Amino acid sequence: MSTLRPLPSALRCDLSRRAFTERLAQTCLGVSLMGAASRSFAAPFEGASKAKQAATAKRVIYLYMSGGMTHLDTFGVVPGAETMGSTKAIATSADGVQISEYLPSTAKMMHRGAIINSLTSTQGAHAQGNYFQHTSYTMRGATRHPAMGAWLQKFQGKGNTDLPGSVIITGDSKHPGGGFFEAAFQPLILNDPAKGLQNSHRPATLTESDFDYRLNLSSRLDQTFQQTYDYKGVKAYAEVYKDAVKVMRSEDLDAFDLSKESADTHAAYGEGNFSQGCLLARRLIEHGVRFVEVSLGGWDMHQDIYARLPERAAELDKALGALLTDLDRRGLLDDTLVVLTSEFGRTPKINQNDGRDHYPKAFSSVLWGGGIKGGQVYGKTDKGIEVTEDKVGVPDFNATIAYALGLPLDLVLYSSTKRPFTVTDKGQPITSLFG
Repeated sequence: MSTLRPLPSALRCDLSRRAFTERLAQTCLGVSLMGAASRSFAAPFEGASKAKQAATAKRVIYLYMSGGMTHLDTFGVVPGAETMGSTKAIATSADGVQISEYLPSTAKMMHRGAIINSLTSTQGAHAQGNYFQHTSYTMRGATRHPAMGAWLQKFQGKGNTDLPGSVIITGDSKHPGGGFFEAAFQPLILNDPAKGLQNSHRPATLTESDFDYRLNLSSRLDQTFQQTYDYKGVKAYAEVYKDAVKVMRSEDLDAFDLSKESADTHAAYGEGNFSQGCLLARRLIEHGVRFVEVSLGGWDMHQDIYARLPERAAELDKALGALLTDLDRRGLLDDTLVVLTSEFGRTPKINQNDGRDHYPKAFSSVLWGGGIKGGQVYGKTDKGIEVTEDKVGVPDFNATIAYALGLPLDLVLYSSTKRPFTVTDKGQPITSLFG
């Protein structure tokens, strides 16, 4: 009769370490980690980038141009081309770099930025393009994928434990947010930056002791339910309520109060949700919020583009120019990555309604600060029509953001449905953009 021989001690130790590491990852990250022993299941992500660097960016301000920003009339100018319509190109603070005449304030900060003119997407509809740009994944079944702010918090935690990990300033209710991650990783969504964080103060008629009594009573009432339904999701929502109370009692709650800013500062950024959202974004990152997104809609210009573009571009230019200048003056731009992007560009050919239609084949996005080597243009197109050099897919663009943040691009996490995902699918970062 054969007998089972014990494993060699070295192998037992290796298995023990592996088991400990996987249990630790599950505890800290809240999802399963695909370790080396499971590489045979990692086929969909064998091409994921292994590139990783010490983070050059500690935080991100992500400016999303909802509706499909026209690249030829903003950052993807091709001077003299017939595809430019009536838009003229102007010089910037970076030698040899030109952008649209509609962005004069932003032009003064292009020595700190890098234009990517060779972006391309596989999604030509708004909802699908928006989702792809935010997550690096196409819409599929019931799976909702996390956006970058949730991945950042998942891997690196909050910058300020009393405040949300990420904040989205938008009127779009379809933002993917934290995707399949637990409730604690969902962003705080604000519709009106001027109103700050509403309902965040204890009513004046309620004393501190009464408030504590009610919290303790609520906790005792919930205790039986939580013990009966001992699920991770139930615990996560309980933690969310605790976090909400921490925010209410935090001295950093003032970060949401734009009345603390001077009249001159408000005037510099401009009026409107986007402009004030940019100002709020600066305040939030100063208080430790590590990912803030601000959206500006109105770019879906199928008709009368040159009647509508000047006003929309002026709003962007004033707020963006003020934000970049403000960050630079405060010494924050060096380790803050400012991202400007959209779901796709618009057709090089002006249509019969004097507008431009959806165009995912080639478009532009820009990165400032956060370790980016400024004053450069990456990629080329043939008059804004076809990418002719250094094509960049949406996952590649997002991988570049993740690379700046020092996130692991090849680490595979499982969703609650046991499906594996990485932060940017198989995106490859543009490492040459970094100085």
